[in-house]
Amino acid sequence: MAKKVLIITSSFRKGSNSDALAQAFASGAEEAGHQVECISLKGKDIRFCIGCLACQETQKCVLKDDAAPLVEKVKNAEVLVFASPVYYYSIAGQLKTFLDRCNPLFPSDYRFREVYFLASALEDQKSTVEGSVTAIQGWVDCFGKAELAGTVFAGGVGDPGDIAGHPALEEARSMGRTV
Repeated sequence: MAKKVLIITSSFRKGSNSDALAQAFASGAEEAGHQVECISLKGKDIRFCIGCLACQETQKCVLKDDAAPLVEKVKNAEVLVFASPVYYYSIAGQLKTFLDRCNPLFPSDYRFREVYFLASALEDQKSTVEGSVTAIQGWVDCFGKAELAGTVFAGGVGDPGDIAGHPALEEARSMGRTV
């Protein structure tokens, strides 16, 4: 049965390696017959959560920026995919800010059950991505009906395009096919 897959990328660089992973995952998911939407946080006005917690009552954020329509898309997706470069051994700040702004989803009837994480970094040690995975897992753990279903890490890729031919691209495509 076809699923609604939402991919959110967080690199601000044109032709980024994490965007390439996202496209590979999207290709695999489309090949499997799923409905895929890919959204970049690049150019979006997403302000920091102010911690007022009004959203826990209203399921809407009091801040008026580009986050609300994106949060609604997250709520209605069955499968979520987050793609991020690894910065200082964690996810990109723009992704963290967006995940914080997803707080209105906590008391809601969100649809997502599977969450995937795609990461790229210049360093290629397995430990390079551990902090990023911990950050995503921490967010997923707040949603009892969801699980972190898979992670793909492309290490040793710094400049845009370095990922060409990297085995992580096929791993992401294959993961997308199995959603």
